[in-house]
Amino acid sequence: MMNTIERFSIVRISEEGENDTEDVVAREFSLTIILNNQELVTLLCSPTDLEYLTIGFLASEGLLRGKDEIKKILVDDQRGVVRVETEESGELARDVLFKRLITSGCGRGASFYRAADATGQKV
Repeated sequence: MMNTIERFSIVRISEEGENDTEDVVAREFSLTIILNNQELVTLLCSPTDLEYLTIGFLASEGLLRGKDEIKKILVDDQRGVVRVETEESGELARDVLFKRLITSGCGRGASFYRAADATGQKV
C-alpha cells in the first residue's frame, strides 16, 4: 500500500520567528479506470482503497447496478490502472466512454469535464 502523505522540510514562520521543521502533505494519485477494455476516466485521488473507489465511481455514474455484475477487477497500483470486466448489457453510450479528467479540486486548480478540454487552456 502506498503512503497517503509525503514529508517535506519547511520553514514555519510565526510571531516567534522562523523555525526549520518537517510537515506532511496529502499525496494525490492518478488512477485510470478501464471498463470492459475501454478507457473510461482518469481520477485524481488518494492512493488507497482503489478497488472501492472504482466500484463506487462506476455505481454512481450508473455504469454498474450491483456487485454481481462484476466478473473481474484487477488493480495495478504501480501503474495507476484498474481494469474492470462486467456482464455487458449492450454498448455504453459513446459520450459516456469519452475519457474525462476529474481533479480533487482542493488546490483550486482548473477542472475540465473532458481531458481534451484541458488542451490549450491557460491555467
